[in-house]
Amino acid sequence: MDPCPFVRISVGNLALKIPVASKPARSVVHPSSSPCFCKIKLKNFPLQTAVIPYIPPDNTQFPEGQHQTLAATFHLCKSDLDRLVTKSIFTKQTPPQNLHLHWTPRHHLWSELGEVVRESLDCDKGSSAQFHLNVKAEPDPRFVFQFDGEPECSPQVFQIQGNIRQPVFTCKFSFRTTTGDRNQRSRSLQGEPSSSRTWLSSFGSERERPLKERKGWSITVHDLSGSPVAAASMVTPFVPSPGSDRVSRSNPGSWLILRPGDGTWKPWGRLEAWRERGSSDGLGYRFELIPDTKGSMSAASIVLAESTLSSHKGGKFSIDLGAGSNGRAASPVCSPRGSGDHGHGLWPYCMYRGFVMSASVDGEGKCSKPGVEVSVQHVNCTEDAAAFVALAAAVDLSMDACKLFSQRLRKELCQDQDLLG
Repeated sequence: MDPCPFVRISVGNLALKIPVASKPARSVVHPSSSPCFCKIKLKNFPLQTAVIPYIPPDNTQFPEGQHQTLAATFHLCKSDLDRLVTKSIFTKQTPPQNLHLHWTPRHHLWSELGEVVRESLDCDKGSSAQFHLNVKAEPDPRFVFQFDGEPECSPQVFQIQGNIRQPVFTCKFSFRTTTGDRNQRSRSLQGEPSSSRTWLSSFGSERERPLKERKGWSITVHDLSGSPVAAASMVTPFVPSPGSDRVSRSNPGSWLILRPGDGTWKPWGRLEAWRERGSSDGLGYRFELIPDTKGSMSAASIVLAESTLSSHKGGKFSIDLGAGSNGRAASPVCSPRGSGDHGHGLWPYCMYRGFVMSASVDGEGKCSKPGVEVSVQHVNCTEDAAAFVALAAAVDLSMDACKLFSQRLRKELCQDQDLLG
């Protein structure tokens, strides 16, 4: 598989240095006592906000060896880059079209503040108030995949590279059942070993099942030879909270993302999803890695992403362990739930740094064909890419699983009449 070129632009090491004012302060805020903020904007990209630390005026230079704190990141594909450079200072010069492949500039600078900024901070006219930042651009190649249909319709998955679309996976949606009755199961899961079923049951909820529930959904990803290479299985049913028609955050449904290994399915990650209340009214989610503990359930899971997607407009599910990422995905970097060591030494899970993957999700009532981007550094084999594709399918299906129970689901998602809501 050949990746697509991307560029990651990082803005970091922000700092503000302001000389002591020679006159009484007019402003009600000074950066030495209250934090300052700045807005970082790149055209056609969402606005990002960051705190600016204050540095004493007698500091002659930015401290060497200081931790490189990221304030914002922007991810540019080739079309973004081409559009950016043709409307920039490079317009009258030869545009650096090879930026996405080779150019890795690192700008480290102090910049004089403008008059308006100095006045807002109560600096003397002509003072040497300064703002510090680092800007870095570096290649960030990714594999790009596109579902050819909605996950519940068992589509093909294509790899995209420029104008080339090449089939790489097929998906099979089915209903998983523990009773083996009239409901169909995926061929790839019919012969699953008992140890696999033990994993599924151990991660499933033991709560009492109400009449209304959405359960047993399963999607298996196959390579072109027909071999299963990843799966997503709903292990905790999606049920409405008492007196409500929505899945609550306190009682979410969940998926287990599985990978093949040693003749059985092994759990790789778990996705929890629910329906947020209030003005957001969105799809809340949390994704965590499950350490391979050789059958033991005692090891803490590691949260990689937690945020909300709009139920109406959809959005992007993202695992980006750097500043400027979607939602709160940046904060729990390699942080084990229920553990106090914050992930130190938990190899290989701390290898997940920077951008990991993203998946587009359409809102309710729309024909959703997820697009998936996966960082090259996190794909060493076909199974790696397939696991992220299965995760993307689970996120997309969670939009339907968390649909209000007063609304009907499409027939492909209905196991029997009591699932219609």
